[in-house]
Amino acid sequence: MQYIGYESKNRGREYAFQVRFAAEDVRDFTVTITAEAFDSRRVRFQDAPDVCSLRLKRELTANVDCPSKKNFLITDSDLDEYRTSHGSKPGKYKWAASREAQ
Repeated sequence: MQYIGYESKNRGREYAFQVRFAAEDVRDFTVTITAEAFDSRRVRFQDAPDVCSLRLKRELTANVDCPSKKNFLITDSDLDEYRTSHGSKPGKYKWAASREAQ
């Protein structure tokens, strides 16, 4: 699986991937994250390609022969699963709070 890039659309961002199934069998897939998911901060822009690649990997694993669909939409449960599996990141300036406490 290779991440190609993304395009901003009215609906949100479409992330493009190419998957090679055999030497001459290369297929294109897109995974979309809605603009609302970014606006509500349920997903960060820098995490979006990872969220999409994990969803596509699940689809490929579930459909070994090849998924019948080429376009997928990230759901709330996909975002919840990603957030749970990756935990929260520490604050950027965590050291500043500890210095102020002294």
